[in-house]
Formats: sequence, structure tokens, C-alpha cells
Amino acid sequence: MTSPLPEGDARDLGFDPDRLASIGPAMQAYVDDKRVPNLVTLVARRGQIVHFEARGVLDFDSGRPVTKESLFRMFSNTKPIAGVALSILFERGLASPDDPVGKFLPEWFANRVQIPNSPGMTERANRRITLRDCITNTTGIVNPGSMPAGYREMYRDALKTLGWIPRGEGVETPPSRERVRALAELPLMAHPGVHFGYHVGYPVLTEALTVAGGQTMDQFFEANILGPLGMTSTGFYVPEERRERFGDSYVPREIDGEIRLAVADAAETSEKIHGAGEFCVGGSSGGVVTTAGDYARFGQMLLNGGELDGVRVLGRKTVDLMIGNHTGDMEIPMTGPGFHWGLGVSTYHGRDRLAPLIRSVGSYGWGGAAGTTYWGDPAEELLGVCLTQVMQHGMMPNNDYQETFQRMVYQALV
Repeated sequence: MTSPLPEGDARDLGFDPDRLASIGPAMQAYVDDKRVPNLVTLVARRGQIVHFEARGVLDFDSGRPVTKESLFRMFSNTKPIAGVALSILFERGLASPDDPVGKFLPEWFANRVQIPNSPGMTERANRRITLRDCITNTTGIVNPGSMPAGYREMYRDALKTLGWIPRGEGVETPPSRERVRALAELPLMAHPGVHFGYHVGYPVLTEALTVAGGQTMDQFFEANILGPLGMTSTGFYVPEERRERFGDSYVPREIDGEIRLAVADAAETSEKIHGAGEFCVGGSSGGVVTTAGDYARFGQMLLNGGELDGVRVLGRKTVDLMIGNHTGDMEIPMTGPGFHWGLGVSTYHGRDRLAPLIRSVGSYGWGGAAGTTYWGDPAEELLGVCLTQVMQHGMMPNNDYQETFQRMVYQALV
């Protein structure tokens, strides 16, 4: 296997080798306790790998060992790649974060907003939803959990198209473009730019970027990001020749009075192998599937200011724009105080927290629903990638492997 980035000497790159070596055994403890089926971890500094290990199995039944080349469902870890896609279109003058979605999808030109405590009463949105709203999770778009009960009758056809109420036996799922049209029929739950509502704008963003770029998102990703960066194992689906590298995804369940991992998505029946070929840049239907090494190449490109191995994907100031503050003082529920949201990433600014975190102000990154996470730290020229396949991993007692990994990376710096 070719190393995804050059390998470096830990001591020369500012690490205590003994402290760095303690990461592996700490990760193994989570695997041994079956809090996770596997962990693949990678650390790089100044563009050179100082730690890259794979521990555990692809699935408990077969015991197939996970490797550095194993494939992972990334879900919302696809969002940073979406941020790069929007940024590329911005550089080319094809789309701006401030463009209204309706410029590309006409049904989104005008939206109504549900008036609180007034069922069936709406008002005109204070402004149009923009691409920035979609990628920063500030659209105000309704989701099934926040939808008023009365919508089931008032917008029955749209909800059936969306699949939020049963479509009826034998009715196929409509294409994504059709579902996004149906979503536009529903009143917003808040005015654009007012509240943080995670992910709901990303299916809309996918269709808008498809129009702006003139390509489906799998084609756009491959031509402009994955191909140029040499991310040869990354895509929205798993082709035949890579299937042996793809494992099961798990979820904590109570079994015989104990919380154990149960299969959530078996590799052999997974949508990532047998799916319908739709592509959501925010992580719906699993987002991209990739390896730790491929994702590290993506992350290193951003840390390098948009370039890797002589290939420039973005300009340096465009990367600054991407990781900058696009949500002001709005609190991000999943991170708590101290973070703002950029174009597809969350960035740590450190303010308003009761205590600091063991990371640098200005570090950024994000995670995915199946327990994957990544961050880049420009101040330390540091990159961390940590992958497994456990949905709702926090429901498993003491399953704090992400926090442990990050802490052990930083404590190894000297």
C-alpha cells in the first residue's frame, strides 16, 4: 500500500514518540470492549504522517480484520467536501454563497414561514433562502420532527412525495429533485438565517449545486476534488472491486439487559452497494464512502491552503472564507459554545465556553453519523482522522473514543 501522505519522523515533527505510541493501545481498549467494531486513526503534522493504525474487524460475524484501506460510510463528513464544491463554484463565478436558492431552483424563489402558535397561518419570509443558509444549516426549513401535526392533512401530497407519511404500497421513492420540489411547498419553521437547523438544507443544496455546476454531484466531486487529489477509493457508492474492503455498520441496542452493538447496516445488503444512484452532498443515504488515507489527503489540502502535491483545488483566501464565521454568535447545538459554522465545517473560536478545549483556536472539522470525525489545526499544522462505523455511538456507555483520540494527539506534542 502506498502511503496517502509522506511519512515523517515523529520527534523531528515535534512529538514525543512514546506519548504518540500510546494512542494505539488506548484505541485498542475500545475495540476489545466492543464499544466499537474497529478504529482507524491517522495523525499528520506539516503534511507528514506520524501515526496511522487500523484496529478491529469489519464485522463481528466473520472477524475480517479492518485495514488502512477499509471503506467507511462518512455521512456528514461529506459536508466539508460540499463546502469545497461550493467554494470551487464561487471561484469560477458560477455560484456565490449569497445567491438565492431560487436562482437555480425556481420553486424556492418565495417562501412562507409558519407563524408560531397559529396553525395554518403563515407570513412572507423576511428574505430568500441562500446557498449560505443551506450549507450553514440556517434555512428555517421544516423537518419531520418539527412539523406541526396539521401539516399531515394540509400538505398531504407533498409529505407523501417526501416520504414523511406513507406513500402507499408499491409506490417507488421519487427522485431527489422531485422531493426537493415537494419540500418547497411546506412553510418554513423560521425565517432564514435566524435559527440553526441541522442538515435540512443539504438536499436542497445538492440540487442547486447540480444546476450551477452542470453536473451531478458524483461527477462534480470526481472531476474537481476526488480525482485531482488522488482520492481513488472515494465515491458515493462501493463498486464491485472494492466490496471486500467494506464492512457492517452498528448501533447500540439493549440485548439481554446489556447495551451491545447490533448490526444497523449490513455490508452485503447496504444501500451503498445496491443503492439507486442518488447523491446528497450533506450525507443523506450515507454520503461518500472513503478510507482514512483518502480523507487525510482531502484534509491536508485544506490545511495547505487549497493545494496538495502541486495540484491546486482552491485559492488560499477561499479556504479562509470556507472556515470563517458564517453564523455570527449563533450557538451550534451539537458543539455548544465556542464554535461557529463555516461552509461545511465547524470552527473553534473558543469564546463563551466555561473552559477551553485541548485544541487550538481556529481549528476546524466535522464528524459523521456513523462515528467518524476529522479536524485540521492550522496553528499546529496538525491533522487528525478517526473512523469507525457505529451509529449513535454516544449511547454506548463510556464510548468517548473521539475525545480520547484528540486528547492523546495533543498531549503528544512537545
